[in-house]
Amino acid sequence: MLSSLIGTEILAGMITPAVLISASASLIFSTANRLGRIFDRVNLLKSEIEGVVDGRLSYPEERLAYLRRQLKIQKKRAGLIQRSMAALYTATLFFVSSSLSLGIIVAVSSTASWVATGLALVGGIFLFIASSLLLYESRYNLNFIQGQIEFAEFLEDKVEKKEEKPPAKKRL
Repeated sequence: MLSSLIGTEILAGMITPAVLISASASLIFSTANRLGRIFDRVNLLKSEIEGVVDGRLSYPEERLAYLRRQLKIQKKRAGLIQRSMAALYTATLFFVSSSLSLGIIVAVSSTASWVATGLALVGGIFLFIASSLLLYESRYNLNFIQGQIEFAEFLEDKVEKKEEKPPAKKRL
């Protein structure tokens, strides 16, 4: 009876890191999608810069200032995403190491179960770091969206001002 209890504790000890590995994998997947969206946005901003340079877009000075701000935000976001991805992969590494070390400890009949616990704790710290970075990055995403809205409002105001001007009288 005692050996089966130890076996269930061992199994529970190995499953916990597996659940955390799954959580990390979900975060890795969503973070990779966020990075892809940043890439897409940067390409759109680049196309808009090319449109300004070619003279195809109105308000070139205002637009370039807006685009510079937006590119700066995307650069910061990309750096945060990269660091969070590194932390997530590191967390996954520690969770897998924890699970494997527990299996090895049991296989060699060692009492060093603290090693597996320590590895899982370090993995948890990296998961916390990654989550913090993603939270910080989401604030930059909000800044990007607010910048988009502000520039759209700027363009809207320009259109409204053009429509308000009375047509010029023709001189005979």
